[in-house]
Amino acid sequence: MEHAAAPAWAMLAYLVAGVFFILALRGLSSPASSRRGNRFGMAGMLIALVTTLVTHDVANIAEIGIAVLLGGIVGFTIARRIAMTAMPQLVAAFHSLVGMAAVLVAVAAFMNPEAFGILDAAGNILAVSRVEMALGAAIGAVTFSGSVIAFAKLNGNMSGAPIMLPARHVINLGTLVAIIAGTALYAMAPEAGPGEGWVFWAIVFSAFAIGFLLIIPIGGADMPVVISMLNSYSGWAAAAMGFTLHNTAMIITGALVGSSGAILSYIMCRAMNRSFISVIAGGFGVDASAAAAGGGEQRPYKSGSAEDAAFMLEQAEKVIIIPGYGMAVAQAQHALREMADKLKAKGVEVKYAIHPVAGRMPGHMNVLLAEASVPYDEVFELEDINSEFAQCDIAFIIGANDVVNPAAKTDKTSPIYGMPVFDVDKAKQVFFIKRSMGGVGYAGVDNDVFYMNQTMMLLADAKKMVEEIVKSLD
Repeated sequence: MEHAAAPAWAMLAYLVAGVFFILALRGLSSPASSRRGNRFGMAGMLIALVTTLVTHDVANIAEIGIAVLLGGIVGFTIARRIAMTAMPQLVAAFHSLVGMAAVLVAVAAFMNPEAFGILDAAGNILAVSRVEMALGAAIGAVTFSGSVIAFAKLNGNMSGAPIMLPARHVINLGTLVAIIAGTALYAMAPEAGPGEGWVFWAIVFSAFAIGFLLIIPIGGADMPVVISMLNSYSGWAAAAMGFTLHNTAMIITGALVGSSGAILSYIMCRAMNRSFISVIAGGFGVDASAAAAGGGEQRPYKSGSAEDAAFMLEQAEKVIIIPGYGMAVAQAQHALREMADKLKAKGVEVKYAIHPVAGRMPGHMNVLLAEASVPYDEVFELEDINSEFAQCDIAFIIGANDVVNPAAKTDKTSPIYGMPVFDVDKAKQVFFIKRSMGGVGYAGVDNDVFYMNQTMMLLADAKKMVEEIVKSLD
């Protein structure tokens, strides 16, 4: 445990670590500075970790060293091997670990409060510590179970469609009220040790339940917001446990993660025309029956070849590329950049349009394009480029669907209704790369863009199709 009064140098070290974490968030706000941001974050965590170990009475430093080494090896291995297409699942899985860690810390403090220095003169857990434990355990449990459901939806272990329980809002509100009431009851209990702590366990299990209930009604189209929100929850859970552990670094780090995640979620909700409150309540999933399945009668469409696309691309003056998850699955970003380079060499203006929720997590497409060394000044967000589709010759859609679906503007029964989408229907020509006409987007909705007069469907693996276009451009 930390000494009763932490030395001044330790508080200064935690402050420096906090500054590094702030610089890390600042760096991560742009792909151009993201590497520097990561380095700042790593340096801050190293300072915080070393300071914590030095200022605590550690029972067995060898065991902690082994645990840190094993964790580092696992993290390094996963980071090297994980595909970008599986990154959202990995993030959800890591969030669940943070949440469970917060629950375990709270349980450890509950079972052995003396070791945490949170007992009063009568031998009972301090009231303020009970509140910290209950909140930390509750937020951590919500983060864990919610992240597990998010992982299962993203990984295909369960349907990405919204799962609507009867009276779900009443159930969620009742469970939330029970958690709040339980926290108050636990804080006011005269004796709150392991023998009298049934209220604590009730809070924990109720929180596990509400995490599950909050996420299952949310459909796949809204999953990027879920990932962002769970990231915020994990930060607040860590901050709450920082108070229990009397660890300044955890409080600072948790507050930064929690607040930045909440701000990002709010920005994404505005970009999708969703209510921030409804996200927290798990209430913006739309009835799965409203999603149009892709198995209906086939409508007529125009198809083309790589040679056709290459010829028209060469004749264009302006091309806007809209990447989506299909590009990530096919790992087509490098071929796409090569195609763009050839077009620019022929005098064609090329830009990339990135939707706030393209892919399966915030910034997914930006990372892929940065990996392929796409110039940052060619990448634009929705509000900055949407007005340009009316002046562009070709809208080149590769692996995207929901973010270009006009049903978001016209069909009130659609699960993506109200979400701002790219106005690709205003472009003179639309090229749409997808594997087959049988598939629909993650929201499960057919797309009228497939059947427009100016649309040419390029049905193939995204990487293979772009590579063939590149060859035809030579």
